[in-house]
Amino acid sequence: MTVAVAHRSEHDLLGDRDVPAEAYWGIHSLRATENFPITGTSISAYPHLIEALAAVKEAAARANEELGLLEPEKAMAIVAACREIRAGKLHDQFVVDVIQGGAGTSTNMNANEVVANRALELLGRAKGEYQYLHPNEDVNLGQSTNDVYPTAVKVATVFAVRELLKAMAVLQDAFAAKAFEFRDVLKMGRTQLQDAVPMTLGQEFSAYAVMLDEDRSRLAEAVDLIHEINLGATAIGTGLNAPAGYAESARRHLAAITGLPLVTAANLVEATQDCGAFVQMSGVLKRIAVKLSKSCNDLRLLSSGPRAGLNEINLPPVQAGSSIMPGKVNPVIPEVVNQVAFEVIGNDVTITMAAEAGQLQLNAFEPIILHSLSESITHLRTACLTLAERCVTGITANTEVLRAAVENSIGLVTALNPHIGYTAATDIAKEALATGRGVAELVLEKGLLPAERLAALLRPEVIAGSGTPQAV
Repeated sequence: MTVAVAHRSEHDLLGDRDVPAEAYWGIHSLRATENFPITGTSISAYPHLIEALAAVKEAAARANEELGLLEPEKAMAIVAACREIRAGKLHDQFVVDVIQGGAGTSTNMNANEVVANRALELLGRAKGEYQYLHPNEDVNLGQSTNDVYPTAVKVATVFAVRELLKAMAVLQDAFAAKAFEFRDVLKMGRTQLQDAVPMTLGQEFSAYAVMLDEDRSRLAEAVDLIHEINLGATAIGTGLNAPAGYAESARRHLAAITGLPLVTAANLVEATQDCGAFVQMSGVLKRIAVKLSKSCNDLRLLSSGPRAGLNEINLPPVQAGSSIMPGKVNPVIPEVVNQVAFEVIGNDVTITMAAEAGQLQLNAFEPIILHSLSESITHLRTACLTLAERCVTGITANTEVLRAAVENSIGLVTALNPHIGYTAATDIAKEALATGRGVAELVLEKGLLPAERLAALLRPEVIAGSGTPQAV
């Protein structure tokens, strides 16, 4: 038995179409869902974007009312609808695919229609009765997709980056805690995968914490550039159809709504076509991904084994590692973080090409920039939290393996070189390498240093320079 679905008829420049009566979206959103069946992921999957769009529409309504362009009753209804959306309601009505042609027009129209139809309800009217409150003439008054969309993307990016910064701090603290825990655990450092000189495991983990601290600073710098908006630029930056004072009024209201120190670009024509701030942000995200992946490579290498690898640290086992090899446990958490890093690096290429492909007064490819930036920021955030909670906090050290490697390493002789002389150190290194005997053992046997002096020189705080990890 087929149940009939009630519809309402809507009209656009291409003709009439039936829209489900209960839908808050309208004919423009309907056509967009048909035209762009690309990812299967609608913009509703990006709550920061939806909330940012509602904030922009609310700010615009307040500015238009303030300038006498929008009747107070309409403005009040639009503001109320936007506040509901910002509170999490009606997100499922944002149905257009995140990747779309038209420079984000479908996203802007989807927002206009949802806000308009909810505002109509609040006015006691039915959805689709646009003669009382219109998506374009009222909700989009004084605006263009070309200033609404990039402004919303920037606001959404700022809030998403704040969450990433917090997640990075959690991971940084996890590494720093391990650095302190392992401050007296002596091990061999390596360069080019060859024995180098002794260090502490604490120093090794401290480096990972410091790298994250540096990247958090770079990310905070990059997000500052995202606070410059072009709201009020309308189509190409000339402000056509936006009255005098609109840009500043809309900016002021949007800043108040979001709590962000937003500024209007000095040159709106430049700001409407330039995606440089997104390129800068993506470059910093790539930097974070590269360094995070490097740290995960180290964790996988240091934990390799347990019998035929380095076996210097133990990663917490979180799942069985093989369907055929009993007892095998794999470093799955660092592996998944590696894959997030690969994605972010690829997204950076996408954002670079999209920014470069802009022509004349508008970049038509901001939807893919939004998609790529959002994926990079969101996935890096969850990767940092997962790595901290499911891996780093549970890492343990195989102290005996680490100590034995130091005692048996030829690299140990470098630390003793100032005390026994270069020639004697060279002879000790050659004999140790030829016989497989330990450096310390040979130094004692040849009487080059007394046992007490050798023991003092091999203490972690002496041999590694400092047993205290660098503060972060």
